[in-house]
Amino acid sequence: MTVAQLESPLTEGTRTLEVRWIFPGELETAVAGWFGRFTAGTESREDLYLLNPHLPGLSVKVRGGGALEVKMHRGSPGILEAGGRARGRLESWQKWSFPCGRPGHGVGEVVGWRPVHKRRRIGWFAPASGPDLVRVPAPDGEPACTVELTEVVTCGEAWWSLGFEATGPADLLRGALEASAALVFAEAPPGGVKVGMDDSRSYAEWLWQRPGAAGEEP
Repeated sequence: MTVAQLESPLTEGTRTLEVRWIFPGELETAVAGWFGRFTAGTESREDLYLLNPHLPGLSVKVRGGGALEVKMHRGSPGILEAGGRARGRLESWQKWSFPCGRPGHGVGEVVGWRPVHKRRRIGWFAPASGPDLVRVPAPDGEPACTVELTEVVTCGEAWWSLGFEATGPADLLRGALEASAALVFAEAPPGGVKVGMDDSRSYAEWLWQRPGAAGEEP
């Protein structure tokens, strides 16, 4: 195998730095309005997460029925502190994405996979955009940070999530994420919402902690 092959995007994947909070209950109008001071697009989709077999350190999902996404956890570089208004665990990931169809499409529930419906308000912070969200990602190789406010439904339960995902050169990821979080949390979330460590986790960790996750049959 040549060096060129080893350095291909398929082999290396994409390095990301992320922080996410997941809260029980329906998204309140006041919180949506707080996030709405930035311009963002919206999308709805259903993702399928693999729960069984349990693969520690990996997150495997079918994204909206069109791509298989595999993420490998690379540890936590520390804690995000955003102006005393948010505190969460930073997580480093390596991500690969492959075109695919939905597992067992057309046969109902797929054993071992958990469907999660998401309605996302989403945009990207990039240095060139200033303090506003843009509707398209930054060009490859430039630092940027996705920010999303998401309504989540799984197993008939309503949840909501706030997340940041920085991409670009590895040495610029933390700066891009921290700068984006500083903009979002320049105003405190309304309604006494506490954005803290107790609710900071990835979707994969959260789903595995939900009742019934360990009982998914292979």
